[in-house]
Amino acid sequence: MLIRAYLRASTAEQDASRAKQQLKDFAEQHGHRVAGYYLENESGATLQRPELFKLLADSEPGDVLLVEQVDRLARLNESDWSKLRAELQSKGVLVVAQDLPTSHQAMQPARAGDDFTGRMLAAINTMLLDMLAAVARKDYEDRRRRQAQGIKKAKAQGAYKGRQTDADKHRRIAELLADGKSVRGVADLLGCSTNTVQRVKKAVGEGQA
Repeated sequence: MLIRAYLRASTAEQDASRAKQQLKDFAEQHGHRVAGYYLENESGATLQRPELFKLLADSEPGDVLLVEQVDRLARLNESDWSKLRAELQSKGVLVVAQDLPTSHQAMQPARAGDDFTGRMLAAINTMLLDMLAAVARKDYEDRRRRQAQGIKKAKAQGAYKGRQTDADKHRRIAELLADGKSVRGVADLLGCSTNTVQRVKKAVGEGQA
């Protein structure tokens, strides 16, 4: 059994590696080490997540997909969650989430001759995963609705300016790129995503054209 950690942040501005040490410590507490970390900056509401599917492609039956919280894995609608769950089941990958204690059993070696307990825990865990995935989706939809209402109100009051660019961060990115730093190196130094660095690099290139 190999443990593969999946770390996802909702936007390119968030640092998906924030929970890396926490997952590493969790695995070690259960007598395992993490075989690989898969970092992704994509919304949990989309199934278009290359790193998640790379993790699944690398996995063998009985391997563990480790996440900090269930909502890191799924804020999907019912149809897309069903597709992801079917993919997990077909690969034989076990989901362990720190916020779902019943899933922690998967980190323990199976007891010889006790197939019943394992099957019961798996059934309970699947049910709870479904419930938490539904809750995560509802939370996502509620927040989107409140955000839309807030924007509508701000526009009516003439106070909505849209998302503001972090000019200072972008200036630092441009300076480090000009200094010869790589995209990944800049992202690591400033604690931002490679997508953000790429956008600044593109903008600087267009400005010099």
